[in-house]
Amino acid sequence: MPRAKRSLVSWQRTLAIMFAAQFVSAVGFSNIFPFLPLYVQTLGSRLDLGVELLSGLVISAQAITMMIASPLWGAVADRYGRKLMVERAMFGGAVVLFFMAFARSAEELILLRAIQGLITGTVSAANALVAAVAPRERSGYAMGLLQVGQWAGVAVGPLIGGAIADSLGYRWSFVLTAVLLFLAGVLVHLGVREASDAGRRDRRTSRSFVGDWHHVLSSVGVRWAYLLRFLAGLGNVMIVPIAPLFIQTLVSDPTRLNTLTGLIIGITSGATTATAVYLGRLGDRVGHRRVLLVSSLLVGLFYLPQSLVTSAWQLLALRALTGAAAGGIVPTVGALLAHYSEPGEEGSVFGLDNSILAASRSIAPMLGSSIAVLAGLRATFVATGLLYLATAALVAWRLPAVRPLTPAVAPVGVTDERTGLRHR
Repeated sequence: MPRAKRSLVSWQRTLAIMFAAQFVSAVGFSNIFPFLPLYVQTLGSRLDLGVELLSGLVISAQAITMMIASPLWGAVADRYGRKLMVERAMFGGAVVLFFMAFARSAEELILLRAIQGLITGTVSAANALVAAVAPRERSGYAMGLLQVGQWAGVAVGPLIGGAIADSLGYRWSFVLTAVLLFLAGVLVHLGVREASDAGRRDRRTSRSFVGDWHHVLSSVGVRWAYLLRFLAGLGNVMIVPIAPLFIQTLVSDPTRLNTLTGLIIGITSGATTATAVYLGRLGDRVGHRRVLLVSSLLVGLFYLPQSLVTSAWQLLALRALTGAAAGGIVPTVGALLAHYSEPGEEGSVFGLDNSILAASRSIAPMLGSSIAVLAGLRATFVATGLLYLATAALVAWRLPAVRPLTPAVAPVGVTDERTGLRHR
């Protein structure tokens, strides 16, 4: 088989395996998340702390430690291999989640959640591996497909976790998650063949981890892409703590509340999953910056009328439109980061990316709740819409369309943002 064809088959095989692994791990992680506060309630507190405080800590502990650890693991990936980091996240997560099933108090669960944030990070590890092997002109498609795997798993996981929790108890959901993560790790270990880039790592070992991060952040466009990731992460989570309360005000029949809440929340993820690959592939053709601009603008415009709805079905329709437009944000930001940075830096790039996303997840619930307390539930939708409109404005005014290559390592010319190809 010709070398070029072998390379094509190799990256597509890796993408397919990582899609499957991403789906399985997302099913695992999401099947425990919805009932974490209820699990905390059953465990009780050794320090007599309130359930509300403990529930907040059990959710935020993982995000905070992941924010700290992700850049370190990313830099390690560039030196020792990105496949190894995916295996570390999968197998490490399996061990920690298994121990969570036997937690004896809420404080022990919080500690284990903090350890989970330190050693997992499956999404950023998968993104780095795929970004390293996929051709730059297909990066939008590759990132979009990974997003589909993640969101499809997020949609399925809570259904499985809820059924297991109702029939067998909360602890067995953690055992199932551990098994799924272990199987995903085995799939990656046996199926992925990572090409050696020892020469590139040798050139980078003279720099410290801090030097790696500084080099990534000095690339034109990277810092703006990170800022956009942070803003989009805020917008994605700001309404999470108030959405069920807002839906409750729209439903006259209490017996339908849970069904409608699940449907409204689920349709957003479903619509995002449905459009992610198409919009990522569209970005490969017409430019990721253009798709990101339109997607951010549409999400902002769809959020504003959600503050005016008078029925759950109106909200359902607008949430579907919002999710469909949002499918163009995650893969395009990931593809732009791949374009703006240099080959061999994928671990550092997506490690920092995951850290920034974790930071936004830590802040967003508090921000959304604060706005609701000060100005009402509907104001949170207005604030989120304005945030996405500000994101679109930043894309239009500040995000570069092409990445000037570093003179010391690059040929003369620039990278075409539409195709990802270097013009000499």
